[in-house]
Amino acid sequence: MESDDLAPLVGERLREVRAARGLSLGALAAAAGIGKGSLSEIERGSRNPNLSTLYSLANALDLPLAWLLAERPGAEVGAPGIDTILLGTTGTEDDAVEIYTLRLTPGTVHRSAAHGPRVVEHLVVTRGAARVGRAGEEVDVPAGEHYAWASDTEHTYEAVDGPAEAVLVIRRAPAS
Repeated sequence: MESDDLAPLVGERLREVRAARGLSLGALAAAAGIGKGSLSEIERGSRNPNLSTLYSLANALDLPLAWLLAERPGAEVGAPGIDTILLGTTGTEDDAVEIYTLRLTPGTVHRSAAHGPRVVEHLVVTRGAARVGRAGEEVDVPAGEHYAWASDTEHTYEAVDGPAEAVLVIRRAPAS
């Protein structure tokens, strides 16, 4: 599913959850660290948010990214240096597993904001090599290898010595 097809659906889901929680447009925009005008355009479906913006909104709402993508396999989003495709989800909003493929472009470090205290990422590199992990603690992961980290702080993804591809499993454990 191309991002053009996804924009109206993302906007609708954001409006619904924002209204259900009694949040103003300005309050959600401030919590996500994005402009109120940008959020308005996203909610109207007239703007295709990139991966970083979607994660900022999902984190502000304490929801998995896949929820914003309507748990639709094939949903594609990206940001400089990284392209993702949602393969599938399982669980609930509070106990979710999201599975993505990643394509990393050399020369760009993708920085991802913290996802919360209950979120762990598991990455298996399938082609090339990637430098990933918590900011300041990144490790190089060659093809065929796995690395996992708690993503409760900023973390990064970077291709090493050429393009890289990986499968990423994000697990949100249930609240205690």
